[in-house]
Amino acid sequence: MGAGREPDGSSKSDEEWEQFLRESVAGAADSPRETSARARDVANRLRAEPGRGPEGWRTYTPAQPKRRTRWYVLGLLVSSVLLVAALAPGRIVNLFAGEDPDSPPPAAESARPTQAPPTEAAQRPTTDRPFRGSPAAGWASGAAGIAVPKAEAVGWMSAAEVERALARSRDFLVESGLDRAVLRGERPKAAIALINPHQKDVQDLLNTAFRSPSEKDDPLLLFSRFQPSRTRLVGDVVKTRGRLTYQEGERGALQVTADVTFVYPVTPADAGRDDEIVRTIVRRELVLSWDDPDKVITEPGTFSIVSYKYDMTNGGCGASTGYLTPPFGADRRTDESGAAIDPYDRSAPVGQGGTSGDECRAATRS
Repeated sequence: MGAGREPDGSSKSDEEWEQFLRESVAGAADSPRETSARARDVANRLRAEPGRGPEGWRTYTPAQPKRRTRWYVLGLLVSSVLLVAALAPGRIVNLFAGEDPDSPPPAAESARPTQAPPTEAAQRPTTDRPFRGSPAAGWASGAAGIAVPKAEAVGWMSAAEVERALARSRDFLVESGLDRAVLRGERPKAAIALINPHQKDVQDLLNTAFRSPSEKDDPLLLFSRFQPSRTRLVGDVVKTRGRLTYQEGERGALQVTADVTFVYPVTPADAGRDDEIVRTIVRRELVLSWDDPDKVITEPGTFSIVSYKYDMTNGGCGASTGYLTPPFGADRRTDESGAAIDPYDRSAPVGQGGTSGDECRAATRS
């Protein structure tokens, strides 16, 4: 084999060429290597993409999973529901209770409204949706519909004592107008326990009213009651709207005024008449006095009643029985013979509508 020549023109010996060929075949550590076609392709591609760092050709980058659009949308919907629940929990309750979510719920009542709520589309109530077609469909349920103001010190009471008195005033409204046993006609023991036992005129009224009710001594002046043998409540919800306010009264007392409307969906107790649903609507105004025990004879945790009055529609007419007697069937036409009134209009004071003396007024809507 002929000798090769170096770049400078010098020649290599046969021994040197033989050693060079052996090392080329075996692969010397420092011998030059020809890059593979794949490596060249990777290098060329990287050079064509500025800004990318080098990536080993044996490395593996897993494919990004496809976006789960359905879960993203579901998450967005759940977040929206939670936001609405935080801002307006009453509306969420109404939504899942099957009521109509056609309009936004009204804010809690902090002052007397200037006008009646808008008229709803005429829709017949059902056992599943007893407030359908009524402004009460968007109202809060039970005690949640009775707004309580922030407590501040008044008269002989500190702010903390005023807060407790307001809470107990609302408790009276709950026990007298929302308690299921009381609504079924049972004696409202818990509510009566909150009334000053030394207030003789009220105690006399209570003792007589449940024994022999009359127009003068009527349990309905303070309590909502239905006769189970005649009337049955539909569902477990009573809708409410109203507020408590307070000021300093006589002899430094805390005087609390409650103005609350209760909406009771009822049906005849007779089997097979569930399709006839009437909403009895009672609006009450109570003035309660939390008296200074150093100036008035009272018991701790009780109030004296300064005044009470109420408006009522679809609750019966005629002689007092001690129960609300919603009109059903043919009785409904007779009961609607008086002047018309909107029982949802809270813009006028209590006493300017509903039942007044022997006059029975018809509800323009229920």
